[in-house]
Amino acid sequence: MTIRILKSSKGFTYLAALMIVVIMGIMLGVIGQSWQRTMKREREEELLFRGNQIRDAIVRWNTKRPGQHPPTPLRDLKDLLKDPRSMANVRYLRRLYKDPVTGKDFEVIRDPVKGVIGVRSTSEDKPLRESFQSLLPVTDQELEKLYLSFEKKEKYSDWAFVFGQLPPRGTVIQ
Repeated sequence: MTIRILKSSKGFTYLAALMIVVIMGIMLGVIGQSWQRTMKREREEELLFRGNQIRDAIVRWNTKRPGQHPPTPLRDLKDLLKDPRSMANVRYLRRLYKDPVTGKDFEVIRDPVKGVIGVRSTSEDKPLRESFQSLLPVTDQELEKLYLSFEKKEKYSDWAFVFGQLPPRGTVIQ
């Protein structure tokens, strides 16, 4: 007389399929987190690029050109698309960039005397990048100081892409 341990294997295939679905769900969750981190890193790199493009355009706006009176304050970022002070078609930016982290417009930083001096993100998210040493040395000393000022910042909105110095606290920021 033999004893049959498994009289029927009708539920075995169902359990195996269920286990495969659970394992696939766990794997997709891990891949999703990795993908999300990669996308955040890409947006952060794009924030650095766009912020620097706008900062460079503001620097060029404030640089005196031959035959020009002293630079006038920049009143609006749209003036960087086509310089209203010049009869020639002078462009400092190709287009107005949006904040890649939030998808909205950058926050404009104004100085009462100099006008628009920079932009910053409105995102309160914590940056992935904590050190900018891999981006150094750069040939632009101002850019190097800017990157070093971003180190150990708690949120993207602390990354201010400015021309010159930040205005004192309490200054109107639009």
